[in-house]
Amino acid sequence: MIHPTAIIHSTAKISEGVEIGPETIIEKGVTIGEGTKIGARVVIRERTQIGKRCQILESAKVGEAPQGFAHKRKKTFLVMGDDNIVREGTILNRGTVEGGAKTTIGHGNLFMTNSRVGHDCTIGNHVVLAIGSTLSGHNTIGDHVVLGGLATVDQRCQIGSYALITARTNVFRDVPPYMLASGSHAGPFELNIAVLKHHGFSEKMLKDLEKAKHIIFESGLTLQNAIKKLKEEELWQIPEVQNLIQFIQGKRRRTKGKVK
Repeated sequence: MIHPTAIIHSTAKISEGVEIGPETIIEKGVTIGEGTKIGARVVIRERTQIGKRCQILESAKVGEAPQGFAHKRKKTFLVMGDDNIVREGTILNRGTVEGGAKTTIGHGNLFMTNSRVGHDCTIGNHVVLAIGSTLSGHNTIGDHVVLGGLATVDQRCQIGSYALITARTNVFRDVPPYMLASGSHAGPFELNIAVLKHHGFSEKMLKDLEKAKHIIFESGLTLQNAIKKLKEEELWQIPEVQNLIQFIQGKRRRTKGKVK
């Protein structure tokens, strides 16, 4: 059902079963997938693509222009997958030409009230941004990441899969997979035990990851020697340990620890 007071551009593509609430604005070139529900006074800006079965609640703004002086009105995009929930007052910015022109959001994510995703971010699947949490531009967020309330992530930081950023934490460097980050300048990192248990990680896996974390971050070894030690300890063959090493090898900012 589309409320008669909704304003929808003639070029917008609205699939079957979409609900649009009163005074909502849908701009040109927008695509909305089947079964998506959009509340009252939502604004969906031009060239935004929204998947199936999403829920976008009152006063959210999706595909908003990037916030900054450098932004120019060029063709940039926001692409969102299926089954996402965007709560009241949330702002999701589209990309910039300089940053690849696209903000990308995966499937099954939850953006709580007044959270924000900045320009050119890439977000995986089953991510949670709690109330008031903020991603700056060019962030890359892995699957199953949780940002606590009022947490902030600085520009160009990468957060690995299954990481937990606790409430009111400020992140200024990359956070490796499986880790917990807390504090005004997050780090050093601890293993994210509670969330990993919730996702079915075994006790043996947690012990192996804890041992690998010690070798990589706390032993004082170079990364090359840490990898050698992991192989000696028969930890290297574990996929999660390999994911951790691959993240560190590809990181753009130094994580806190003696990895060289």
